[in-house]
Amino acid sequence: MMLRGNLKQVRIEKNPARLRALESAAGESEPTAAMALVLAGETAPPTPAPAEERPDEEVGFTIDIKSFLKPGEKTYTQRCRLFVGNLPTDITEEDFKRLFERYGEPSEVFINRDRGFGFIRLESRTLAEIAKAELDGTILKSRPLRIRFATHGAALTVKNLSPVVSNELLEQAFSQFGPVEKAVVVVDDRGRATGKGFVEFAAKPPARKALERCGDGAFLLTTTPRPVIVEPMEQFDDEDGLPEKLMQKTQQYHK
Repeated sequence: MMLRGNLKQVRIEKNPARLRALESAAGESEPTAAMALVLAGETAPPTPAPAEERPDEEVGFTIDIKSFLKPGEKTYTQRCRLFVGNLPTDITEEDFKRLFERYGEPSEVFINRDRGFGFIRLESRTLAEIAKAELDGTILKSRPLRIRFATHGAALTVKNLSPVVSNELLEQAFSQFGPVEKAVVVVDDRGRATGKGFVEFAAKPPARKALERCGDGAFLLTTTPRPVIVEPMEQFDDEDGLPEKLMQKTQQYHK
């Protein structure tokens, strides 16, 4: 899979200060689980001196960014799209892009200055997760940024699936409505199919088309007379909830 020039490598650091910052944002408790992932540039950094000769410097190593991509993983999908809230009203598009420049070249940048929010789409889900962990809560012009994964408006929940339906069959069946970014059959702890799954389209029109088609009549994925049930995927905010640092310190809060 071809990657852009500035996404060839990432540097994994074991810097105590960086780890504490990442733990605060990501909620990790163990330093080893909260390694700060920092993107490197076009060329690999120079070979570092032995750690014992530079006790106050960062210790890390560089690996190929392709190691973070699954075989066949699609890039710049809806799953790589971030919502950025609490932006300063005077922020420019260049300022916004500069915030994320270390995470690669985005394919989508949108800002609503009046309402103080924006969207950005990065190359991979992993890069988006790194950006979210490192930048969420960052102070920009006295405002703590709120970064979340954007809701997926082209995602559908599929129920009443036959036990013989696989991820590949699910994707193939729904591809007739338009490009599918991801199709997954949900399994339990033992790896057995639960009869449920989800399909994420690249755009909303194919999702609406699939929803209408499955609502008008029986849509069969196998020779078994078992029509699937298709519904819009219910969207929730992520697991971060509302941390103390983002609470509005009103008079009622202090009571």
